[in-house]
Amino acid sequence: MRIRYMLLHAYGMGGTIRTVVNQANAMAALGHEVEIVSVVRRREEPQFRLHPEVMLTTLVDQRSGVQADSLGRRVWRRLRGKIVPYGEFAAGYFTERVEKAVIDYVTSVDEGVLITTRPALNLISVRRASKNVVRVAQEHMNLGTYPGPLREELIRHYGGFDAVAVLTASDQREYEQALPGTRIVRIPNAVHSVNQAPSRQENPIVVAAGRLVKQKGFDLLLPAFAQVVKEHPEWRLRVFGTGPKKAALRALIGEHGLSAHVTLMGRTNRLDEELARASIYALSSRFEGLPMVMIEAMTHALPIVAFDCPTGPRDVLTDGTDGVLVPSGDVDAFAAALNRLIADRDLRLRMGAAAVATSGEYAPANVMPLWENLFTELLRTKTGSGAQARR
Repeated sequence: MRIRYMLLHAYGMGGTIRTVVNQANAMAALGHEVEIVSVVRRREEPQFRLHPEVMLTTLVDQRSGVQADSLGRRVWRRLRGKIVPYGEFAAGYFTERVEKAVIDYVTSVDEGVLITTRPALNLISVRRASKNVVRVAQEHMNLGTYPGPLREELIRHYGGFDAVAVLTASDQREYEQALPGTRIVRIPNAVHSVNQAPSRQENPIVVAAGRLVKQKGFDLLLPAFAQVVKEHPEWRLRVFGTGPKKAALRALIGEHGLSAHVTLMGRTNRLDEELARASIYALSSRFEGLPMVMIEAMTHALPIVAFDCPTGPRDVLTDGTDGVLVPSGDVDAFAAALNRLIADRDLRLRMGAAAVATSGEYAPANVMPLWENLFTELLRTKTGSGAQARR
């Protein structure tokens, strides 16, 4: 079958990009004709490996510099397109020029499966793509996280999709309640591999990873770790990722006297090795979709300490078995949970073994057939036969 995945920036490093690339690679390996469409391009090469049979297409090439009209809230309001609402977290990308490029592309597609991967792209697809095409919306964030005006647009239009795919059981219930009669399917993201080197629990290292943005809550993790080093000064925190909050986090490290204990590691292509060297993974997010780096940490037999934020951690973890959940935003409780695990290596080993077992649900061998079966069924329903699905 012909499968097209549309990403905002397929050359970036985000969790959605990684999981969609994993899906595309798996579908290509199964013999399907697969294309990834990157709305914009700001780097020379993709950050994640593509299967040789996956075609990568760019709609708006911005390598020579981002157009002035694609930056800034006031400029976006003046030149914005007609479909993408401002409440979309990536609204700043969608100038009139960028939105038109997406519209032109989706209206040119007249067969196969089109998967869009964020609200802006989903809204364009459901309103402008041909009904001859199987249209699938992927939602990587819970509905309640979105601002009210955006949430209203999603509820207004998502009923036009052949299916809306969500990541967790909580998301499925929420979307089913908001969109009665719409097919809502729960298919979790897959980790790239479950056969990973396990942590030996020998190094006094806590790892966290993600974009350096408010959502990820690193400004909460740092004061929690400041409490940890008072009891366990030999322990270190390594935070992997880049983003606009880097300077603010550096200042916070200095404010708490953590310069010798915390390192902002930047971007890495060797995260698996870093996870295997660590002993605990910390998830300090204010909200999540399905926290994939956390699940990847679990494949390395790392116990988790996580805020019980909406949604994601509780959909994966069993508190006290493969990790510790603490009240969302409670810095003192987060520090206490870290201290508890740091002080008890046997507990870390038991929780790490349980984490490996939990992560098996997210193995590619378990997840990818769900996608192939869904696409095949939707194509058969759309065309009245299995002819397209066999192509």
